[in-house]
Amino acid sequence: MADLNGFNANEVEPNDFSPVPAGRYLAAITGSEMKATKAGNGAYLELEIEIIEGEHKGRKLWDRLNLDNPNETAVKIAQGTLSAICRAVGIMQPKDSAELHSLPMTVIVAIEKRQDNGEDSNRIKGYKSKNEQAVEAPKATSTSTAPWKKSK
Repeated sequence: MADLNGFNANEVEPNDFSPVPAGRYLAAITGSEMKATKAGNGAYLELEIEIIEGEHKGRKLWDRLNLDNPNETAVKIAQGTLSAICRAVGIMQPKDSAELHSLPMTVIVAIEKRQDNGEDSNRIKGYKSKNEQAVEAPKATSTSTAPWKKSK
């Protein structure tokens, strides 16, 4: 049992664990750790990424890079993703994943169905330089006019 004396839920907003909308976000890696695969025959780099600007500032995303895996294709994909991250933050030969922390970059986020429960979840589809415009997904409205139909 834990002592919760003094805690008042009326004074604290609940956490929102729903996926962020698909789009581009300015973000930074805030944590990284090598973890063993479930099968125990390899390891992946787990990255914790935080959105650092806009409506979803403070929300977390995660990515896993299979850098040590018996499946060569998985390793090549992970190395390509790591290369994209390095290029996005301007660190081409990191000695440690901590060198990639706290450096702003644009992350391209999609929404996908989870295989285990069918619920929506976020998946990072790409990494770009912070200089590429990090625009959140536009809000859909019934009154919006298609760009090609707008008067000039």
